[in-house]
Order: sequence, then structure tokens, then C-alpha cells
Amino acid sequence: MTKSSSSIEPTIDFTANGKHEGFLKLPHSVHRSAYGYIPLPVVSIKNGTGPTVFYSAGVHGDEFEGQVALCKLAKEITPDRVNGQIIILPMTNFPAARAGLRTSPLDDLNLNREFPGDPFGTPTRQIAYYVETVLMDMADYSFDIHSGGSSLHYLPTVLYRGGEAGNEEVARREELVATFGAPFAIEMPSSGLKGSGSRATMAAAERQNTIGIGGEFGGSGTVTPECLKVCELGLRRLLNHLGVWCSETPPSVAQKGDTTYLNSNSKNLLVFADQEGLFEPTAQLGNRVTTGQTAGFLHHPDTPWRVADEIKFEAAGLILAKRIPGLAERGDCLFHLGKIVT
Repeated sequence: MTKSSSSIEPTIDFTANGKHEGFLKLPHSVHRSAYGYIPLPVVSIKNGTGPTVFYSAGVHGDEFEGQVALCKLAKEITPDRVNGQIIILPMTNFPAARAGLRTSPLDDLNLNREFPGDPFGTPTRQIAYYVETVLMDMADYSFDIHSGGSSLHYLPTVLYRGGEAGNEEVARREELVATFGAPFAIEMPSSGLKGSGSRATMAAAERQNTIGIGGEFGGSGTVTPECLKVCELGLRRLLNHLGVWCSETPPSVAQKGDTTYLNSNSKNLLVFADQEGLFEPTAQLGNRVTTGQTAGFLHHPDTPWRVADEIKFEAAGLILAKRIPGLAERGDCLFHLGKIVT
């Protein structure tokens, strides 16, 4: 592990064997607490000489499936069945997660747009810096769990960065995707991963030479049992495949064909509202749609005599995510498509 200049201090020793539960203490001096700190809960389970796996959730505080899945894992895993280390951070942006908000109420920042962070910045930027330079630096593998949050709902989908065929890191990421066995997997654009413009967790992992992937599981501002089940099974499959944890009941193995592969490299795979209105979708999650097909209508109850505005898909693909709130403003995302890989 490289030396970090972060002011965040863990209450546990990451180098110690056994199961250790505690907090990452982020100093936070405010009017009500001059010498206070923000407590980010963390669990480390270490035994043997195997690889280190870092699991995170709550990067966006209104995404709950990952937080629930990691709470269960943290209680279930015991050191005697571990060969390596598992680090669990269920409320990565603790202020946002505690408030149930996508962005932090302390600085209004989106953690997944702030990597590599700043050790002397606002709370969100300090968290980003610690996660990348300390936790990612310790890890051989990482998985960052997301969902659609309050505004979107996603089908269970693993996200991974693509790249050139034959590249070892790309091959290892693809191996993890296949092992996880989610119904869908989407290849994200790989440009600028190691550049200063890349601000997400998967880019942070790559900068630290960690094999990192992520996923979207449900959303709607709630916990969806079906999506949670896929997430929990996949997390266990990864640990079993990597030889880091062998549970008393080993998870089923993902089969070839379980996962439909897509990419997001084509233009216009995000559908946006072009004005304010009440959104009536005419397509649903999992539908395969064509270019020019009607996506829905924006209605205007304040002028009920006005003709509803038609929204169309500008590209063909499969609907991975759909907006949840009916009220939409110009610029709101209505659908996210993936282009099916044949």
C-alpha cells in the first residue's frame, strides 16, 4: 500500500487477521461539533494469503440494494472460510446515504463524479481520495454496486470497461462479468480511463491497477427483491470464483448464455425530455426498440388543450433503465438503452 496524505483515519487495522468492524473517521468541524468526524462504516475480514476484494455501495445515497446486500455479507462471512481479504464499505458517501440522497447534503457533490478526489477538499472529495488511494490501492479486485436510485429503475446489469482484444486487464474484467452471471452486462466506453477527466469508481480502480467492475440493480428509491437476489448471488459467485470465500452452501455457477451482452458506444442511447411535462411511457424495461419508435408522450395539464409532445427513440436497443417520477423537466433522462452485441 502506498503512503496516502488523507486525513481520514480508520478505527480498524486493515493488516490484521480476523474480522474487524469499525469506521473511517473523516474530520468534520462544524458549528454543532467543533472537533467532530463523519463515521463511514467499514468491515475487514482477513485470513490466509489470497487476493483482496473491495466491495462498495452507497456511492449514491439513494441506491439501497447494494447497501442491503453488503450488510448481509458483512454479518455472514467468517474469517475461517476466508483466504485473502474482503473489505466492505456499504455507505461509501455516508452523508448522502444517511440522508437517502444521490448527492451529499454537505457539499452537493456526486461522489461518482469526483474521483480521484482531493485530500484537502470538501467531504465528498476527501472520501473519493481515500477510496482511490487507500482502499483501491489495497485491492486486487473491486465491485461497486449501484441502482437507478430515486429517478430511475434498472434491470440487473453488470457494467464493465471494454478495450482492445487480448488485453490482460480487459480479459480479467470480462471473466468477472461472466462469473457474476447477471441477466445483462453492458460494455462502457473505455476512452480516457487513466486521464484526468475520468471521475468514476471503475476509472479509480484502473488507476490503482485494480480489476474493477460495477453494476446497476433496481432502483425506484426502494429495494427490489428480484434485483437484490441477483446482486447477492453475483457477489457470492465472485468471492467463490476468486477463492477468497467459500460459503457453507456454495453458490450456483453462472452458465454461458445467462447474460445478454450490450454496449453503450453508439450515440443517442440515452433518451431525454426536451421540455417540461408529465411523462407517459409507451415502452417498458426489457423491450427491444427501434430507431424512430415512440418512446412516450409529454403531457401538459396546465394547458390541457395543448397536444401532447411525442418522444421518439433515436437509436435501436434494449431498454435497461426507465424514469420513475412522472413529472419531467427538460434534460431529465427518460430511458437508457443498450445496443445488443451480436
